[in-house]
Amino acid sequence: MDAFEKKLEIRWSDLDPNYHVRHAVYYDFGAFSRISFLNEQGITPALMLENNIGPILFREECVFKREIRFSDEVLINLKLDKAREDMSRWTMVHELWTKAHVLAAVITVDGAWIDTRLRKLTRPPVIFTKVLEQLPKTDKFEYSERK
Repeated sequence: MDAFEKKLEIRWSDLDPNYHVRHAVYYDFGAFSRISFLNEQGITPALMLENNIGPILFREECVFKREIRFSDEVLINLKLDKAREDMSRWTMVHELWTKAHVLAAVITVDGAWIDTRLRKLTRPPVIFTKVLEQLPKTDKFEYSERK
């Protein structure tokens, strides 16, 4: 897959008193992008429930570069930056770009999969691994070793 992008709609409720997007909304945009990717590739909430597995985050960081305002047209992309070969742990990067090709923010998340019955970290089923392998990669992508 060359790219995974989603168009974002900026809602009135996304704005702060300064009329630009509230900081917490950026994290919602990142979650929307990740779950949209999984869902569009067949890793639906129903499949996760059937497999008693779900994604979790250890770290979520946003670097704000430019304001996003109500009238802005914004695209968010999703890339894999680092992962274990079994995709049990991963780092994903999202870039938010305005229609004017201005980088507005970069969101980075470190995550894994949890067994929702045992409440313990787990390896994902093979189909999940194959889907994550399809994600576009950052220029510095690397497979990480198990610690």
